[in-house]
Amino acid sequence: QAARAAGREVVLVSSGAVAAGRARVASAGEGLVLRQALAALGQTQLIGFWQALLSVPVAQVLLSHDDLRDRRRYLNARATLRELLRLGALPLINENDTVAVDELKLGDNDNLAAATASLVDADLLLIATDIGGLYSADPARDARAAPQPRIAHITPHLLAAAGAAGRIGTGGMRTKLEAAAKAATAGIATALFCGRDAEVVAALRADRLHGTLIERADNTLSARKQWLRHAPATGQLTVDAGAAAALCAQGASLLPGGVVAVAGEFHRGDVIEVRASAHPAQPLARGLAQYNAAELRRIAGRKSGDIESILGFRYGEAVIHRDDLVLLVHGPMP
Repeated sequence: QAARAAGREVVLVSSGAVAAGRARVASAGEGLVLRQALAALGQTQLIGFWQALLSVPVAQVLLSHDDLRDRRRYLNARATLRELLRLGALPLINENDTVAVDELKLGDNDNLAAATASLVDADLLLIATDIGGLYSADPARDARAAPQPRIAHITPHLLAAAGAAGRIGTGGMRTKLEAAAKAATAGIATALFCGRDAEVVAALRADRLHGTLIERADNTLSARKQWLRHAPATGQLTVDAGAAAALCAQGASLLPGGVVAVAGEFHRGDVIEVRASAHPAQPLARGLAQYNAAELRRIAGRKSGDIESILGFRYGEAVIHRDDLVLLVHGPMP
């Protein structure tokens, strides 16, 4: 409320619906359907909890995988959030766990928060942790662990260290760094702080951060490219070395001749992921498919001039046009 009183617009990402639902009924066992039911039971409890703490209206917004995958739904969600802020409400964001299935979940709340920050073009992403930000080692195990007040870039080494037990922080620090990296590419800095320390939280009201600030990237992406970068993909293409080089070095469109494999089922206009055959574990790019999966399987490896004779129609010579494609790596493939 103090932030809002200072003229700042706030969007809150909060979990807890499943736990709240479990507290309301006697439930035994686990499983997807039970979690979905508990989420439905707990949503009102979660909203009530936050509304009791605030004098402004709290508006629940449940996002799903499809809300970020589909461009029209993405833009609709952004318009709704902006209108809620204009009305003076506090949007409370959560994943729609009542219908989400494991293979189509947005994932953890840290990455959901980064996606939401991008959705509303936020100036700052704040992520509460159970420790005082990022440390050089696990402060619970290493007395020499030093706080890291400022990070310019999230490097692969830093991510690897965060994912290793006892190296950097606790409480899912890797997911927080992944979220910060995504926010950085959208031009949004991220502040990591201890949400359990009242003095640390109070200092934020005075623009003082006792934690870690992860700076935004200098070469930020456009809103469209940002959406393409982080929208969940529904399929995957594997391309040969020539196509991978053309994408990375020349900023070219992806042509069917460079496609060596098609995975998944997707429609024209869906977001799909591109990987190089030489480096299948590392995503190379994401983009909008010009043809559906069945059509792509028929034209993969063929020349663009053959598309119409094979399919009986032609949407264009590219599988993914360069205007609808964003690279996930910089420079040539290693």
